[in-house]
Amino acid sequence: MIDGVKVKPLRVIPDERGMLMEMLRDDDEFFQKFGQVYLSVVYPGVVKGWHYHKKQTDHFVFVKGMAKVVLYDRREGSKTQGEVNEFFMGEQNRILLVIPPLVLHGMKGVGVEPAFLINTPTEHYVYDSPDEFRVDPHSSDVPYRWDRKDG
Repeated sequence: MIDGVKVKPLRVIPDERGMLMEMLRDDDEFFQKFGQVYLSVVYPGVVKGWHYHKKQTDHFVFVKGMAKVVLYDRREGSKTQGEVNEFFMGEQNRILLVIPPLVLHGMKGVGVEPAFLINTPTEHYVYDSPDEFRVDPHSSDVPYRWDRKDG
């Protein structure tokens, strides 16, 4: 696992009315601070990525559908520099994924319906100076291919 990345299995509490799913709590050992909460949707087969943040830690939870989230550690001096992690997240695997600053990340919608991501980053989005830096999703600088792996 890439240094600083954490996975939290999510607690789902079902009853006859429906269900409640806890995502991020202020007593989680990895909780730092609150920046904002937003929803992002990725359509089936679409790749959103790569990007990274210099200050922000992301906390990803997919609440509907399924997505593949891929991380790449290109941080100089990191003990996991060069490592790639792949996570399948959503209705079939309810987890929260903690993505530290400077770790490249991207996602691809898998399945037949859009995947809905709730992110609770540590920083709010600054419109005139965003902490978001993009890399082409098919860049040869990243040792990962977004193709489906059949077989």
